Amino acid sequence: MSLSLYDVSIPVYIRMLGNLAHFLDKADAHAQEAGVDLSTYAEANLGHGMFNLARQIQLASDAAKGGAARLASIEAPAMPDEEKTFPELVVRIQKTIAFLEGVKRDQVDGRENAEIVLKLPSRSMEFTGLSFLTTFSLPNFLFHVTTAYAILRNQGVPLGKMDFLAGAATAQAQAA
Repeated sequence: MSLSLYDVSIPVYIRMLGNLAHFLDKADAHAQEAGVDLSTYAEANLGHGMFNLARQIQLASDAAKGGAARLASIEAPAMPDEEKTFPELVVRIQKTIAFLEGVKRDQVDGRENAEIVLKLPSRSMEFTGLSFLTTFSLPNFLFHVTTAYAILRNQGVPLGKMDFLAGAATAQAQAA
């Protein structure tokens, strides 16, 4: 059995976005328990000029939908970065997951050697489909998910390693 480009991209984005939504659920419960306004968490950052939690979630969404779209050679849905509240951020995550669930295996598999050019304001970066996923897209996506996790941990939200690795799956299993 071989691993496909689809297998190491779309399901990973979906799972980690589900875990990101789980972080927000735990943060919401913690805020209610501790009497903290959720806007405190949404606006929190780790300092040193880093983006706040809301922006980290927007960037994780952008990385997932943009990565999938480039791999599949399709257009990613536009999502203006206007979310400020937890409910708005959850909807953003849900919309991103819905887009990803619409990406078909045959749109991604076989594009390991496809040319992907990422145009940045000051330069362009050229990749194959595989190098784009493994050296840019997934690391960028996971950076923003990890930073969101770290911001919430820094705010006292009781998140652990299993929340990061299997948060959504664990929550679903407990609800069943």
